[in-house]
Amino acid sequence: MPSKRVAPRPLPGGRGPEAGTCAPAGDPLPYAARRAAVAAGLDERKLDAMLVSALPNVRYLTGFTGSNGMVLVHRGGAVLFTDPRYAIQASRECDCRVKVSGGPMLPDVAAAAARHRFRRIGFERARVTYDAVETLRTRLPLRASLEPVAVWIERLRMVKSAGEIARLRRSAETNCRAFEAAARRARAGMRESDLAAEIEYRMRRLGAEKPAFETIVTAGARSALPHGSPTAAVLQPRDLVMVDMGAFQDGYASDMTRMLYVGTPGPKVKRLYAAVREAQQAALDTVRAGIAAGAVDRAARRVLESHGLGARFVHSTGHGLGLEIHEPPRLGKGEKLVLEEGMAVTVEPGAYLAGFGGVRIEDTVVVTARGCEVLTPTPKELRTL
Repeated sequence: MPSKRVAPRPLPGGRGPEAGTCAPAGDPLPYAARRAAVAAGLDERKLDAMLVSALPNVRYLTGFTGSNGMVLVHRGGAVLFTDPRYAIQASRECDCRVKVSGGPMLPDVAAAAARHRFRRIGFERARVTYDAVETLRTRLPLRASLEPVAVWIERLRMVKSAGEIARLRRSAETNCRAFEAAARRARAGMRESDLAAEIEYRMRRLGAEKPAFETIVTAGARSALPHGSPTAAVLQPRDLVMVDMGAFQDGYASDMTRMLYVGTPGPKVKRLYAAVREAQQAALDTVRAGIAAGAVDRAARRVLESHGLGARFVHSTGHGLGLEIHEPPRLGKGEKLVLEEGMAVTVEPGAYLAGFGGVRIEDTVVVTARGCEVLTPTPKELRTL
């Protein structure tokens, strides 16, 4: 069955940079059901409880948005541990029991585990420090053990609910509006750092909590740096300008890369841009439920190789995003994970020529049964200043 790609919705009209903003996403997210899914998976992992401490995972399971918290999930329920700064906030945000610790939280976690007589307690091995594990271990009964668990909650997060997709869509639309407002002010003589600051200012004016990452603005030969930071270098005639930007809104990240050009692009720039755009289109056309993540990367890579640019594509084609800007799945070489309907990923092939410049084109998309929905409505033509 051929894949089907859903076109992005156009940005709403209106006057001023704040036009088209919408009310906060109001649909509740199923926190209790998510915790129940973790509790249901304890038997398979031979665990009595799971301690979740990575803040994006804590938020996913409880709705808690503070900067200090962890949740202990077991068959009988769950308890969120936090400190007195978040006592009121946690009581309002969370639909599970909240324990406010007067001092460090880990002794209270150990006391709860001992009280319930848990024998095997899972912890997020890639998210917890050695010191934290040792602190817990010294406070647990001798019969209790700590068991490292890999990317369990992250795998649950890969497939987004309708409420999460609504938040991703809103974040993407805010991101695109911020780009449009900032791009109208971009001009020769402007510093990379000034354009990046303008972008982040517009994001916040439009309702974003913060940028999803440090905004990338690189001009001229510096656009060949895939993750270059903006500097005091100024935009000059005949410069390619890479703008890679994302917003966090309602807790969910968006990600988009668009290219600007100062002046009228010549044949080499046009060929480079056309090759990357063709590669991105091939990748978008490959995305659909049931396809291995590596197949999307392969589609983009084959196009760039046909243009003699295979060695200039130095990163993967995309990554998952949601409560974090980078999360599974990864759209890279040899990735065997099969895409599922509801996964949110970026599609962002690029080609980078040292001493000349680089081009990357990136959209945030949601995987559908027959293709994908592109959430970024910003046109993909090379925009001239």
